[in-house]
Amino acid sequence: MPFFLFSVVFTIHELKGQPLILCIFLHCDLKKMLASARVEKQKEFGKSTKRVAYQGKATLLALGKAFPSNVVSQENLVEDYLREIKCDDLSIKDKLQHLCKSTTVKTRYTVMSRETLQKYPELATEGSPTIKQRLEIANEAVVQMAYEASLVCIKEWGRTVEDITHLVYVSSSEFRLPGGDLYLSTQLGLRNEVQRVMLYFLGCYGGLSGLRVAKDIAENNPGSRVLLTTSETTVLGFRPPNKARPYDLVGAALFGDGAAALIIGADPRESESPFMELHCALQQFLPQTQGVIDGRLSEEGISFKLGRDLPQKIEDNVEEFCKKLVAKAGSGSLELNDLFWAVHPGGPAILSGLETKLKLKPEKLECSRRALMDYGNVSSNTIFYIMDKVRDELEKKGTEGEEWGLGLAFGPGITFEGFLMRSL
Repeated sequence: MPFFLFSVVFTIHELKGQPLILCIFLHCDLKKMLASARVEKQKEFGKSTKRVAYQGKATLLALGKAFPSNVVSQENLVEDYLREIKCDDLSIKDKLQHLCKSTTVKTRYTVMSRETLQKYPELATEGSPTIKQRLEIANEAVVQMAYEASLVCIKEWGRTVEDITHLVYVSSSEFRLPGGDLYLSTQLGLRNEVQRVMLYFLGCYGGLSGLRVAKDIAENNPGSRVLLTTSETTVLGFRPPNKARPYDLVGAALFGDGAAALIIGADPRESESPFMELHCALQQFLPQTQGVIDGRLSEEGISFKLGRDLPQKIEDNVEEFCKKLVAKAGSGSLELNDLFWAVHPGGPAILSGLETKLKLKPEKLECSRRALMDYGNVSSNTIFYIMDKVRDELEKKGTEGEEWGLGLAFGPGITFEGFLMRSL
C-alpha cells in the first residue's frame, strides 16, 4: 500500500441538490465555528488540565487544519474522473470502481479541478513535459493551505504571531528556491528573525519527522514556540491512467490534498492549553529496503514504484519498534492495548495488518480509519488529522481516557517514525 503522495482525482460535487459553491461556504463556516468553539472551551477549562506535563518536555499547544475547496465524493468519482480525462476503457473503469470501494474513503479535497484542466489540458496528456505547469500550481496551493491551517492553529493557541520563534515547514509537493517556508513566514507576518527549517520529499512519515524536529527545538530553546506546518497536493503526481502503471488507479482512489499546523512548546504558560506531551521520539530505517518505495521526479511530474512486499516488511518489524517506544514510558506494566493510537493509514490493509500483528482491539485504530474515510491519504498531514480525532476522543473520556499513546507513520526508506505521547 502507498506511503507517498502521487495521484489526484477531482469531481464536481453536489450535496442534496445544492451547488458546490454553497457546500464550500458551509464547510468553511463550519470550520470557523468549530475553531471558535474549541477556543472558548479552552478558556473555560484550560486551568483544570487533568495532567501536568513534565518540566522541559515539549507539548502540543494547538492544532489547525485546512483543505482546498474542491470536494471529491467517492460515490461520484468514477464517472466524473474518466469523463474529464477522456478515458472510455471499460477495464480501467471496472478496476477503479473496485478500488473506490476497497479504500474505504468517502470524501477528499483536491487542488485539481475541472478549471485547472481547462487551463492546463496537457496535464491529462500522456508523456507531456509538464513539470513547470505542475509546480506553478502546486507551489502556490501548498503555501496557501499552510497559511490557512496556521491561522486556525494560531487562533486556537490564543497568542500572537510575534510569539512564534521557529518554523518547521514540511511538504513533498513543492520545489523552489527560496522555499515555501519563506513565503509562509511573509504571509503570516512572522518576525524576520524567526528560525526556519524545511523538510522536503519525506512522504507519509514527514509529519512526524517535522514533529520530532519541533520537539528538539522546543526542548533545547527555553521559551521558544514552534509553528509546524505540513501541506500537500497531489498535482505533481496527477497522470492519466495507463495499463502499464496500474498503481495510478490506486492513487486516484486513495489520495487527497490538505494542510495541518501545530504549535509546539515546553513549559506551557497559564494562558496556554496543552493537550499532548511529546514524551519521546524514535526513527528507524530497515536496511536494504531503499528500492521498496522508489519515487522519481521527471519532466512529467512524480512517478514511482512500490514493492509488493511493503506491507509484510512493515508488519514484520512494527512490534519491536512499538515496544522500544513503550519502554521509554518507564512503566513495565503498560500493554499495547493500554495505549491510545494514532497510526498513519497508508491504506486500509495496512491498518488491518497492524491490528492483527499487534493484537489490538478494533477501537484502537478507529481514529485512523475515520481520518482515512474523511480525507483519504493526505501524506504528511494525515497523522495530525488522526491526532485531532484522538484529542476529541480523549476529551470525551476525561479521567477515564488513556494517559499514554503511540503515533506511527511509515514511508520511503523503509522508514519508521514514531512518538510516545501523554494525554494532558
